[in-house]
Amino acid sequence: MTGGKIEGLFDKFNGLRCLIIGDVMVDSYIWGVVNRMSPEAPVPVFEVEKRENRLGGAANVALNIQSLGAVPILCGVVGSDAKGEVFRSLLDDLQLTTEGIVSDGTRSTTSKTRIISTPDHMMRVDEEVVTAVSHQVAENLLAFVKSQILQGIDVVIFEDYDKGVLSEELIQKVIAIAKQDGIPTCVDPKKNNFNSYQGATLFKPNFKEFTEGLDTKIEKDDFDQVVTLGKKFVEDENITQLLITLSEHGMIILDRVEKHHLLALKRNILDVSGAGDTVISTAALALAAGCDAETVAILANLAGGIVCEKVGVVPISRQVLMREYNTLY
Repeated sequence: MTGGKIEGLFDKFNGLRCLIIGDVMVDSYIWGVVNRMSPEAPVPVFEVEKRENRLGGAANVALNIQSLGAVPILCGVVGSDAKGEVFRSLLDDLQLTTEGIVSDGTRSTTSKTRIISTPDHMMRVDEEVVTAVSHQVAENLLAFVKSQILQGIDVVIFEDYDKGVLSEELIQKVIAIAKQDGIPTCVDPKKNNFNSYQGATLFKPNFKEFTEGLDTKIEKDDFDQVVTLGKKFVEDENITQLLITLSEHGMIILDRVEKHHLLALKRNILDVSGAGDTVISTAALALAAGCDAETVAILANLAGGIVCEKVGVVPISRQVLMREYNTLY
């Protein structure tokens, strides 16, 4: 694909409406320095310099979709708490709609607090409820999904962090509704619902998620075995395309007939947080824009690598991705 063609592809992203359903969260950062050890215990004293809140989980996918030029519609659950207000405020600041965000007074808003002494990631503190949302909350989410599909959606992304928003029943209902309208469905899975996405268009686990989901142990560089298991999974689960990320070994995309292995490019890796969000966002838009499997993987591979060179969860820059593609291809 030439420079002109890749620019034309990115132009196709403009205005694509992407529905993201899944686990939203607040990514909090405490930045500072360590200059001494505590006299109270053999631990470092962390001196806080600044604090920051960012959108995480499915909301980071929405940010990536927005950064690539498309229109994200986010659907998830927060608590009726201070972090829930922070989350809604972040959406407002970034001009993302809060219409699909359901408040649940029985839950706390998922929050991940990262303590960073640049560039070292020292600790992460999680606050969350991971039990399944109530039947009523699930019905509210489904009603919102239906209303958006009626208005026109180009692709659906399931962003699953095993925090209780997505259930097998909700997943299958959404996939069925999307199929009726010819809308592709893309999945970033976790273990609990790994086998609940029958009929999805694109399924994107990382290697750890893939092997845990299949309850098997293989080596990451045993590519033949990865492909063999992948093709069986595609057949068993009626998945159109399987995209497996292999970190330093790149990624493999396959279907029932063909496969492509994209090698990882040399990177100055600082932080892998949010890389999976970037990969699924880029792959979903490329798929919705009509790209073939190899192009989907090329763009996703580039995007995932670029964000790993940044500290913290950040969205991919459309301009940077386009420039890197033109440089390499």
